Amino acid sequence: MRLSQAWIVARHDMSLIRQRRGILVGLIAYPMGIALGIPALVAYLVGLGQDPASWIPSYLDAFSFWFVIGAATLPTTIAAYSIVGEKVSKSLEPLLATPTTDGEILLGKGLAAFVPTVLAMWAGSVVFQVLVDLVTRGPFGYWFYPNWQMAAILFVAMPLATLLTIEASVVISARVTDVRSAQQYSGVIFLPLIFLYIAAEFKLTLNVTNLLIISGAFAAVVVALFFVGLKTFRREEILTRWK
Repeated sequence: MRLSQAWIVARHDMSLIRQRRGILVGLIAYPMGIALGIPALVAYLVGLGQDPASWIPSYLDAFSFWFVIGAATLPTTIAAYSIVGEKVSKSLEPLLATPTTDGEILLGKGLAAFVPTVLAMWAGSVVFQVLVDLVTRGPFGYWFYPNWQMAAILFVAMPLATLLTIEASVVISARVTDVRSAQQYSGVIFLPLIFLYIAAEFKLTLNVTNLLIISGAFAAVVVALFFVGLKTFRREEILTRWK
């Protein structure tokens, strides 16, 4: 597999992303919504008094998991569009007719969804952490962020959740024939993460150990889906039968 060829595919797809305003708005609005909205909620909770340092930190651990949920949500449109959308717009056939291998195409399309998503979520996390620290420094008596839980979320769980969604979305996108169906099927993927967040609100501890266990499960599924994608991506069928 030639990484240079995969990167060419990724650059082509990212150039298309820049032309789609809806995707760009989502990449900016979602992480900034978390970055501004949750600190505002925390400021309200701190204002209630009642010894905030004794109970707000556990909620912050749960709130920070929204970066994992966001990373699993944002790529669905990009990845779902990556194959079926290009087929509809008649821009996929020239790529499939090149000597680029299936693995290189799938890797390139995965990178095109992965890179902007992770960069956007990392940027939002910086704003989030700074604002939370400004709100909580006084009542807590210490800087809450950065901490090891947030590091595990941002550099392990979040990238793997992004890859999980991308791999599943690309597999789905290769088998359906319209963009809306691909997006609807892909949207189901992040539902288990919502359940994890709800469990965290009910005192499931999202400590480093649990986050690494969750991330390990993500990694196993990502690897499996990549090979499933290679097996199910049939370029001849896409070229000859999709109408």
